Amino acid sequence: MRDHRMIHATCRRRRDTRSIPERLRCVAGFILAPLAICIAGDVAAADRQSIACDAAARAAAERTGVPTWVLRTITRVETGRAHDGVVQPWPWTVNMEGKGHWFKTRAAALRFAQAELARGARSFDVGCFQINHRWHGEAFASIDDMFDPLRNALYAARFLVRLHDETGDWSRAAGAYHSRTEVHARRYSAKFDAISASLPSDPAPRSLAARSEGREENAYPLLQAGVTTGRLGSLTPAGLARAAAILGPLGDSRG
Repeated sequence: MRDHRMIHATCRRRRDTRSIPERLRCVAGFILAPLAICIAGDVAAADRQSIACDAAARAAAERTGVPTWVLRTITRVETGRAHDGVVQPWPWTVNMEGKGHWFKTRAAALRFAQAELARGARSFDVGCFQINHRWHGEAFASIDDMFDPLRNALYAARFLVRLHDETGDWSRAAGAYHSRTEVHARRYSAKFDAISASLPSDPAPRSLAARSEGREENAYPLLQAGVTTGRLGSLTPAGLARAAAILGPLGDSRG
């Protein structure tokens, strides 16, 4: 891209010999060049942020054994927006009591969530994997912590391991991740299948069989035998204060 100062200098040198249309083009170039630089910078910054969820998905996949494609698909179902015909996730997303909000920065998303919390809102989803604050907020140090892409991804991945253990199928596990009501789960699974089909291939992740033999206590009531509630949101651990300890420190790997 030509420096706008060079464009200006060229315009000045040719001022007396160029036609009026040519002079206008020079002036337009002088005015628009800085704007183009700013726009290019904004696009590059947006691209860096849009890949944060995928980077977190890959890291969480390596630590938990959940296939990378599963996590990359779910973050798109939860927060994806079309960009140049491609669905991309966005980390600074908040679903506030059923209405989605996409923010340009983490700080803006955090301010919105904190303001709504102060207003009295409790049931809202945040981050790459839309973790619900009402049910899972106590598993994180703060709302800001919930927005952290890796911590958000690890929490979701560890829950998905349990759902896959129950269902034996990643599409069905994804549906249960969204809802225990069958009609909602099937609809979510259909979206999951459609988006996963368009993802580029990823290297095979570490097998679930490579996880340690030790089992963590099942603290999710919707995964316990005999529970048939049809409410939305299967990410609902019993004993919220115990959730962080049961899942383990969010920054630690699981051998």
